[in-house]
Formats: sequence, C-alpha cells, structure tokens
Amino acid sequence: MDIISVDNVKYSIKDAAIIDNVSFIARKEKFVSVIGPSGCGKSTLLRIIAGLVPATGGRVLFKGKKITEPIREISFVFQDFGLLPWLSNVENVKLGLSMLKMSNEEKTQRSMSILKNFGLEGFENSYPNVLSGGMKQRVGLARAVVSEPVALLMDEPFSSLDELTANALRAELVRMLLDKKIAVISMIMITHNIEEAIELSDDIVVLSNKPTKVKKIVHIDLERPRDKRSKQFLDAVDNISRILKL
Repeated sequence: MDIISVDNVKYSIKDAAIIDNVSFIARKEKFVSVIGPSGCGKSTLLRIIAGLVPATGGRVLFKGKKITEPIREISFVFQDFGLLPWLSNVENVKLGLSMLKMSNEEKTQRSMSILKNFGLEGFENSYPNVLSGGMKQRVGLARAVVSEPVALLMDEPFSSLDELTANALRAELVRMLLDKKIAVISMIMITHNIEEAIELSDDIVVLSNKPTKVKKIVHIDLERPRDKRSKQFLDAVDNISRILKL
C-alpha cells in the first residue's frame, strides 16, 4: 500500500532549479531514507512532502490525495529537536495534539503516557534545559507521534547526538515502525550517514547535486537487526558510496 507518493516534484527559486523531477514512494510498514550531497535540497524536499513548502511542479500524494498543506496524518521531527524552552516536556508534547478536539485533561494524560513509553517517566514536568540531547530528541519524537500520525518525516534526527544515543534511538524507530499498536506505518528520513540509512531503510533514495534528481533508488533486503560488520552490510555501504560519487 502506497502511503506517500512523490510524483515528479520540482522546486525552483526564481529561475534557479533546486529540485528537478524527483519521484519515489513510501509504502506501508517501510522505511525510506533520502541521501545526497550537502545543499542539494533534501530538507526542502522533506518540507514539500510535509506540506510546509509548495512545490513549483509535480505533486505529493498521501494515500492518493494531493497534499497542499500540513495534515494531521503526517508528523515532522526536526534536526534541532524544536522544543520550546519555556514549556515543560509534557507541555511540549501536548503541542502535538493542538489540532485535535480533546479536553486538556485528555491531552495531558496521553502526553504523559507517550513520554513514559519513550523512557521519560519522571521528567514530564521538567524543562528541556535539564535533558541530554538524546532525551530531548525522545521528547521530539514523542510530540511527533502523540497525535497518532500515519507517516513520520525526519530531518537528520540524530546528527547532533553521540553515536551510542543515536544507536538506541535508531532501534526505537524500527521498533515503532513494526509495532502494530503504534499508528505510524511509514517513515521518511533525510540523512548524510550512509551506514545509518542502510541500518534503518527498506529503500534508499540517492539524490544528485543541484538541480537535484534521483540517481537511483536502492532496495535494502537485509534481516533486522542489521549487522554492520557483515559482508552484505559493507557491500551495501560501498554500493551507496559509489552511486553518490558517480
């Protein structure tokens, strides 16, 4: 089942082409990574998918319906956590429920529950400034999924974290995607990290320099959890590296 379809998307500023005819599909229970050179327009593409930036050509479909603005079924996780420092962690998570018709008590209860699920029990009423980077990103993820979206978009969500913390959160993402009790059934992530993309993804969309085109979509058919030391994993790293350099 196709959840998000990116169909010949174009984006330009004045006469300068940034994104040129990019197409790919994010299917049910699949993880898609988008990788490419710095400055090629990956983050802009993700914002177009989220309905935050209008494309200048082509279209993005959610379950067959064109996306023209942000919708509740798609949530966004920012690279810099995006937490408001003057709000407690539970209040930050409650922001993810602002579009839903729920009582304040219901919003609080659901937010407290999701924070507990992300291992943040006891920090609900603390503020972001007392949290580690990994804990902040857990709050960001909790806020993104508290509204029970169908698709999750992530813009380099682990780039500012230490590798140990990032590994734990990557495992959490895979668990979320495969957990039938969680509403999220499709994920798209922007990354510069080839190993991260291979560890998480079913499909990797490799982009070119600007004007950005799809060089190749590489399917990763490795059993999870993936062994980074295996020959198959290392061969996949070499393959993606070679495509990026072409």
